[in-house]
Amino acid sequence: MPVPARRLLLSTLMLSLSWQASAAGEKVEVLQTKLDHPWSLAFLPEDKGMLITLRGGQLRHWQAGKGLSDPITGVPKVWANGQGGLLDVVLAPDFAQSRKVWLSFAEGGSDGKAGTAVGVGRLAEDVTRLDDFKVVFRQQPKLSTGNHFGGRMVFDGNGYLFIALGENNQRPTAQELDKHQGKLVRLTQDGAVPDDNPLVGKAGQRPEIWAWGIRNPQGMAMNPWSNALWLNEHGPRGGDEINIPQKGKNYGWPIATWGINYSGFAIPEAKGEIVAGTEQPAFYWKDSPAVSGMAFYNANRFPQWKNKLFIGALKDKNVIQMTVNGDKISEDGRILDDRGQRIRDVRVGPDGYLYVLTDESDGELLKVSPP
Repeated sequence: MPVPARRLLLSTLMLSLSWQASAAGEKVEVLQTKLDHPWSLAFLPEDKGMLITLRGGQLRHWQAGKGLSDPITGVPKVWANGQGGLLDVVLAPDFAQSRKVWLSFAEGGSDGKAGTAVGVGRLAEDVTRLDDFKVVFRQQPKLSTGNHFGGRMVFDGNGYLFIALGENNQRPTAQELDKHQGKLVRLTQDGAVPDDNPLVGKAGQRPEIWAWGIRNPQGMAMNPWSNALWLNEHGPRGGDEINIPQKGKNYGWPIATWGINYSGFAIPEAKGEIVAGTEQPAFYWKDSPAVSGMAFYNANRFPQWKNKLFIGALKDKNVIQMTVNGDKISEDGRILDDRGQRIRDVRVGPDGYLYVLTDESDGELLKVSPP
């Protein structure tokens, strides 16, 4: 074949492949690469970009046209082992006035084990440092050797902070109310215990606890249509769940689960999938996608995404798209299937686009829109 003809054929094939890729799925713009295991992001107001946590212990600022900043100083020392490190980042509800930024992270103890801690500092106007960072909550006792920290945080719109805590891969602790493992805790904006928490004043029980029986929570968000808190969590081998945690309720782990042990045998403490005194999930996956960050779509930019819920998948390496109708949930399908990257966080930006972090040593920040 003559060279010009070969070039024409190659050009035609490239155009065809480009058209197929565009027609087959979502438009994806790679905003940033070379992020070492990013974990969470938070949008700054007034189009000032976003804060991004890297599990190894760095907090970075990313802004369109400027790219990625040097590490922000004043961040606490983290226990960066296994699944532990710098985890979630959330802006205080009054950030415009206070400039307070909340961080969750794995914190080491004197015996080599670790637990989840949460603190707050003030972000400098030039976004180069966190001032006066103070730890206001520590998971007690510290039991993790590198697993199941949880760490997602959400403000509920009424001034309360919810923190989702893993059971540190110590299954029975999720049912033990003298421990923070496997719990959802609720604090005030000052880090204090609200008077109406369900276990306040009960001897031998942690007053920060709001709900329990949780394994390894990885995504949490406020439902904008019901104003209810939603949480997702890893099951063991099977049994990933979405729950709508209520005050003083038990969500079952490990006595009630739709999963089995990684060995293929039953969970030793399990009494079945449905157990009296425990709450059933709003939705569960029999085969675990390894759920991660989650975001409700309530923007106007893309009407076809209205009333959708997006959840990242670490094992399945995609984003799960779901339809929400009240408390009923159905799975529509998967997006970003072809990238082959673990998805760590999913957020809806102020501009109505979907923003995604991939959990890789060369992790990416993606901006996603529908086909």
